[in-house]
Amino acid sequence: MAFKVLTGEFAHETNTFSKVPTTIENFRRGSWITGNEIAGARRGTRTALGGSFDMADKFGWVLAHPISASANPSGYVDDSLFDQVCAMFIAASQGVDFLGAAKGVDGVLLHLHGAMVAQSYEDAEGELLRRLRAAVGPDVPIVVTLDLHGNITQAMADNANALIAVRTYPHIDHYEMALKGGELLQRAMLGEIRPVTVIAKRPMLRGLDGGRTQTGPMRELIDRGEAIEAAGGALVVSVCSGFTAADIRDIGPSVTVTTDANPAGGQAIAEAFMDYAWETRDYVGITDWSIADAVAHAKQGGEGGPLVMSDVTDNPGSGHYGDTTDVLRAMIAADLQNACFYAIYDPEATKQCAAIGIGATGTITLGGKHDPASGGGPLTLTGEVATLSNGKFQAFGPMGGGVWREKGISALFRVGGIDICIISNNGQATDLAQLISLGVDPATRATIAVKSKHHFRAAFTPVAREIITIDGGGLGSAILANPEGYKNVRRPIWPLDSI
Repeated sequence: MAFKVLTGEFAHETNTFSKVPTTIENFRRGSWITGNEIAGARRGTRTALGGSFDMADKFGWVLAHPISASANPSGYVDDSLFDQVCAMFIAASQGVDFLGAAKGVDGVLLHLHGAMVAQSYEDAEGELLRRLRAAVGPDVPIVVTLDLHGNITQAMADNANALIAVRTYPHIDHYEMALKGGELLQRAMLGEIRPVTVIAKRPMLRGLDGGRTQTGPMRELIDRGEAIEAAGGALVVSVCSGFTAADIRDIGPSVTVTTDANPAGGQAIAEAFMDYAWETRDYVGITDWSIADAVAHAKQGGEGGPLVMSDVTDNPGSGHYGDTTDVLRAMIAADLQNACFYAIYDPEATKQCAAIGIGATGTITLGGKHDPASGGGPLTLTGEVATLSNGKFQAFGPMGGGVWREKGISALFRVGGIDICIISNNGQATDLAQLISLGVDPATRATIAVKSKHHFRAAFTPVAREIITIDGGGLGSAILANPEGYKNVRRPIWPLDSI
């Protein structure tokens, strides 16, 4: 008989400092796909769920897939939403779903994030896995893929047989890690292996260079982990740098190791890796520019593609507001030419653009509405509405996987030599199609400013002549400038305490 496998996605990176609560509407603006709709949306894509479908085809699994839910990072996840999705997974694990299959599943392959915080659950994924483990029993293998920016916990390790974090940042290997998880799950269901996972942490708020995998300590540990896997010393070695915008007890870097019934051996590996993470905790591979220096550099111009400037402190991918204006204000004051800005999150401004109409000139109030004291308040701008769009595009870039994205009603508003992209669904720059869908050819621009921490590099590096990062004074900068804002982290912890 074919194995029955529960799969699905429930992903959110929760910024507990954000004023924006996360409800079902946030997920509907991201991804909220249920039941029969999931196969059509994810099969054949290079996504984690695309990997689940490919594994099912390879091994002849019968899949139960109740939901694919993900939302742009924001504040605490609503309890009722969290409970609803947990209940959907648990019901499907018992066979109570649209498939009408017999009760019970033989295995679980879930795609989570690792940094979700619900109103009543600091460790939301640990709580989900605890409920699921209680439902399926101790003998059903549970394999979970994660983001390497997860704040991984003991509860996650205790209730999952394997935790498999992505190994690239920008994250372009969700699909590959799903395949890795599927192969491991098949072996576990056949009884060939008995995977067990252990975890190690240190009193660190941050470290491992924020998870950057190009060079530095993160690269070193990932390479060492893959060598151990290849030599048969462990089934999986996952290194996570943590997510610093979460005021929770279990914040910070971690290493989880999955072995074939050898927890002591796995613990030794995890502790040695975390010793190295502690030793290198001060390492920072990138220095951010000031706004003034960055714009002056852009003003000098150059050949061979655009200068890409990233405002890392207003990164929607970290739960920042996406509407700060100080970088754009400086670009306008410098009268940059042939420039593009992606993007300002401002649904009201897109409505103003729609009222003005394509090709017409008018005045809008743009951005700075969530926290004017951090990164700049609203701008009153007069310009031309060059493009209006429904915000839908297919993302074929390294992080896109062929999935359709939706940024809501969007506009291209031209002020002098700067084309400003305005969106109604918040999100960072990760794919060139975000600009192309609004009529911008990225390769022809002299300067492109984006709101993103690091993910933009996957798509923009091939067209850029140079990349620099900017401290634009947004929420990301404000969090780090106010260590007293951390109330719930375990203490002592570096760098808040001298240890």
